[in-house]
Amino acid sequence: MANLVLLLTQNSGKILGPIAKLLGYLMNAIFNGLEWIGIPNIGLAIILFTLVIYLCLTPLTIKQQKFSKLSAKMNPEIQAIQEKYKGKKDQETAMRMNEETKAVYEKYGVSPSGSCVQLLIQMPILFALYRVINNIPAYVDKVKAAFFPFVTQFIGCGDKAMQFIQNKENFGSAAQFSKQFEAFATADAETISNTFIDVLNKATTSEWHNIYATGNFESLKELITNANNTGVFDRLSKYNNFLGLNIANSPSYIIKDAYSTGKYLMIVAAILIPLLAALTQWINTKLMPQPEKSNNQQANSMQSSMKTMNVMMPIMSAVFCFTLPCGMGIYWIAGAVIRSVQQIVINKHLDKQDLDKIIEENMAKAKKKREKKGVSAATLTNSASRNTRTIAEKASTKTLQEKEESLKRVNDYYAKNGIKPGGIAAKAHMVKRYNEDNGSENKADNKSENNTEE
Repeated sequence: MANLVLLLTQNSGKILGPIAKLLGYLMNAIFNGLEWIGIPNIGLAIILFTLVIYLCLTPLTIKQQKFSKLSAKMNPEIQAIQEKYKGKKDQETAMRMNEETKAVYEKYGVSPSGSCVQLLIQMPILFALYRVINNIPAYVDKVKAAFFPFVTQFIGCGDKAMQFIQNKENFGSAAQFSKQFEAFATADAETISNTFIDVLNKATTSEWHNIYATGNFESLKELITNANNTGVFDRLSKYNNFLGLNIANSPSYIIKDAYSTGKYLMIVAAILIPLLAALTQWINTKLMPQPEKSNNQQANSMQSSMKTMNVMMPIMSAVFCFTLPCGMGIYWIAGAVIRSVQQIVINKHLDKQDLDKIIEENMAKAKKKREKKGVSAATLTNSASRNTRTIAEKASTKTLQEKEESLKRVNDYYAKNGIKPGGIAAKAHMVKRYNEDNGSENKADNKSENNTEE
């Protein structure tokens, strides 16, 4: 049953669940703090919440930026190695290229996985952050409490209320809660009330008014809205009011509503949300380190894809923020602005640093790691040399002792058989010995290969 309650019952995923719960405590504390100073506002809480999270992620962001800077300096060397072995696909060449590439990464003190580690740490946090912002009542106690006692009395209307809440004509968001509705027959009271809050939390202003306007729930009108502003809709409107906008509504809804009521200034305010989301996202991508042009076709292709993505992301941000509640738009704008400020500060900090000095420090760290593992640089070099040695090199390597023994055998043979050095008989013997030696080495190599295969 817990798996069906996706929203108000907090996320129960093995990874995102605990992270979202931890972030929920932070969001709850921020909102309570704002209420304590007399400004209980969800929009402001989202901005402060986003700021705190991104400040906590600053160390990871610095590492990511440092990797990007080092990569920009390292990539020409990597591309030169790739160009050197271009078109060669045999195993020996591949091993050689890998060893040389590994040496470059070690020189700059970075891992081939690069910023992936930082991203893997950040992504679950950012996904969990989205879950918290998208479902404030599940994590902020006072916002959830605002729905009561209305929800209790609404559910008390029985089947009529159950049918009304599930009708997508009454609530546009009802379709996404179909699994939760299916479980109503066996669900407990808390699960049912959570589902009602899930739907009502995403209800537009007109959908709230539609509850009592139908005539079926006129008795609940006082609990929804009244002259003293104590109804559930009035309290939530106060929490959701951000610069005159109800952030529970989407810009698309606000524009339609403002046009029908003649409040044209609200149309401008609503349009600003997706426009600012796109603009701040575009500025953010421009501030990110840009890769240098190269002669490598594969690298240029990747750069071209990144440029296309940098153009598409702001457009997608505008589209999403136009259809989603304004609260999500505020989160996107706040996140992009904070990241942009971080980029400027971090870039200035890294520009003051000597990259050559950073490279030296990274090489020293890599050396210490090797020493801890008991692997010296000489061992790595010898290993690489053995791994990349060709068959021709193997065939031509003989120790000095082997050569002396071979020469001694030849001289003894000449003396024993009375053969004159340099004569025809001596030359014939040399050809014979060469063929015998070659044959024995080939047999040994074949035997070694057979043993390896076995």
